[in-house]
Amino acid sequence: MNGMAGALDAYEALVLPGWHGSGPTHWQHHWEAAFPAMRRVQQADWEQPVYGDWLPPLRDAVAQADRPVVIIGHSLGTSLTMLFSLRDGPPELVAKIAGAFLVAPTDRDMRDGIPGGPVGFGPMILKPLPFPSTVVASDDDEYVSIERARVFARAWGSRLIEIGARGHIGSEANLGLWPEGLVLFGEFLGGLGR
Repeated sequence: MNGMAGALDAYEALVLPGWHGSGPTHWQHHWEAAFPAMRRVQQADWEQPVYGDWLPPLRDAVAQADRPVVIIGHSLGTSLTMLFSLRDGPPELVAKIAGAFLVAPTDRDMRDGIPGGPVGFGPMILKPLPFPSTVVASDDDEYVSIERARVFARAWGSRLIEIGARGHIGSEANLGLWPEGLVLFGEFLGGLGR
């Protein structure tokens, strides 16, 4: 844990939760508690996500960062990262992102338009991200097939890590601090320094 904290010192670590936020049983919540250097990008409405509303807080957080930014995104947070980086982020801000650790991407091409669901987080852009990235995917995620997760990782130029049957890798998975994920994130950070 101390090694991770030291590695994080070089970065502004921004946590991007998905729909409903990351509550007290979510690994992102546990990581934030264990590593004060990780800072959540707060949204005004976690329950009815609208991309146009979620974009400004990310833009502002990146603009305010005084170190290279590392994004830790889950679910809808991965879509927010994708659209910011490939379509809507000012180039000078996107250039501040050193890398992204993207867990359980959702397939917005299949899930946009669901009544009461997130609005405007698609389409999926299948182009290389302009920074190093890792995608962590589960074999039985109800929001993305493993085949589509592989397509996203290939298109984004991401390292893909398949972790077996872990559902949406969120609160329901009861991962706690998710030590396996911390090891993967540590490897990701280590690769950025090379």
